[in-house]
Amino acid sequence: MFNTITKIIRLCKFYEKDIIFSAAIILIAVISFGLGRLSKIRENRVPLTIENLYNQTDPGLNQKQKQSIIASKNGKKYHYAWCDSASGIKDENKIFFSTKEEALAAGYTPAANCKGL
Repeated sequence: MFNTITKIIRLCKFYEKDIIFSAAIILIAVISFGLGRLSKIRENRVPLTIENLYNQTDPGLNQKQKQSIIASKNGKKYHYAWCDSASGIKDENKIFFSTKEEALAAGYTPAANCKGL
């Protein structure tokens, strides 16, 4: 029995590089399989959609505040409600429009720093 164990140990030392190489291949295969399974799980997820977030954030908003174009009584530019510039306008100076055409007809021009205007 002892003789058999020493033979196995000598064989392991002789094939040490082959054993390490085989173990590395098996480890890479297991990791690849796991990553493949993980990517399939992510693929089946339902994509996240955000619809009309501005109007749904506060149910207490009145109808004028739900309109998407905002201008200042003191200025000549109009902005989308979600633009940073629109948040800088004081509440008492805000004028609301439902379309760009209404704002243009009132004499306002689009703000350059608001994307999409």
